[in-house]
Amino acid sequence: MAELGKKYCVYCLAEVSPLRFRCTECQDIELCPECFSAGAEIGHHRRYHGYQLVDGGRFTLWGPEAEGGWTSREEQLLLDAIEQFGFGNWEDMAAHVGASRTPQEVMEHYVSMYIHGNLGKACIPDTIPNRVTDHTCPSGGPLSPSLTTPLPPLDISVAEQQQLGYMPLRDDYEIEYDQDAETLISGLSVNYDDDDVEIELKRAHVDMYVRKLKERQRRKNIARDYNLVPAFLGKDKKEKEKTAKRKITKEEKELRLKLRPLYQFMSCKEFDDLFENMHKEKMLRAKIRELQRYRRNGITKMEESAEYEAARHKREKRKENKNSAGSKRGKEDGKDGEFAAIEHLPAFELLSDREKVLCSSLNLSPARYLTVKTIIIKDHLQKRQGIPSKSRLPSYLDKVLKKRILTFLTESGWISRDAS
Repeated sequence: MAELGKKYCVYCLAEVSPLRFRCTECQDIELCPECFSAGAEIGHHRRYHGYQLVDGGRFTLWGPEAEGGWTSREEQLLLDAIEQFGFGNWEDMAAHVGASRTPQEVMEHYVSMYIHGNLGKACIPDTIPNRVTDHTCPSGGPLSPSLTTPLPPLDISVAEQQQLGYMPLRDDYEIEYDQDAETLISGLSVNYDDDDVEIELKRAHVDMYVRKLKERQRRKNIARDYNLVPAFLGKDKKEKEKTAKRKITKEEKELRLKLRPLYQFMSCKEFDDLFENMHKEKMLRAKIRELQRYRRNGITKMEESAEYEAARHKREKRKENKNSAGSKRGKEDGKDGEFAAIEHLPAFELLSDREKVLCSSLNLSPARYLTVKTIIIKDHLQKRQGIPSKSRLPSYLDKVLKKRILTFLTESGWISRDAS
């Protein structure tokens, strides 16, 4: 027989005198915390029914091993107090919990259980997501505070300084960007009788002036990075003549003009590397298309490609002989007709205008010409370095074609005259 004065769970028959959940819709349905959390249902009782927490006052949330013996009623009062009075007001919180708890006990219990305990570790993240983070780039982003740091003076002559209106000791110009920016703060003064609106207005003026200074410095950094001052003075032409670079196509020039707004986000080296990588990608794609064409024709070794190119050249030559009359009319029509025989062949877009004329006159495909050109230039470089090299020219290249190509490469400056 159940003892009088004790309450038991109607589902598992465990004692629920300290803490139980009573259904507000069913009569005499009281569950223990374990059965309630598992969603136990019995008779007409369902898990979605309303419930009421019945606390006998002797239930502890942290178990008997917790210090102080805080009951669930005191824990609820503590959480209400921290929400009402805020963290740190321990005296008001202790008065709210009850006279049996001192401010020191309230502080120690809350810090140990709700902050450094398991509940605090589970609820408080290691990195607070809503904390303000500095996303500015110290190495030179468009909004970086480091842009206001002074730069070393320009290495230019006195006459050039006068031409630019440049003051090297101050690293300033007589006419700066947004010359009237100082008018924002020139008339500002701090008065004791200013109200909050006037103070905030003056702060806004100072912020606008600081942003204008950063924009000035950013423009100076871009001018230094991209050598705009030597370009204005005409010094960059001599440097370009000293350092020979690859020829830039018309398409690449147009793309550079379109991507000019990116100058403010990228350094000069990064911008040049971008286009160099794009050029390499274009060359690799052309090479991949050529290799795929070899694979479609059953060629699996590079040694077989020379024979394939020779056979394909003979076939194309026979076709050209059959259509000689049409090709002559095309040549008379002008430049477009002159390249009609090779303009649809692979690697045609990689040739310069003079190379197109050469290939058209020799009845040589662009891919075969590029192969011969690469072999001749590599052999020439190995000979200049003293490395012995064997002739690796394809079998389809006769003496006349070889002499014409060597003469063309010599006149274009690809190889020296002693090599030819």
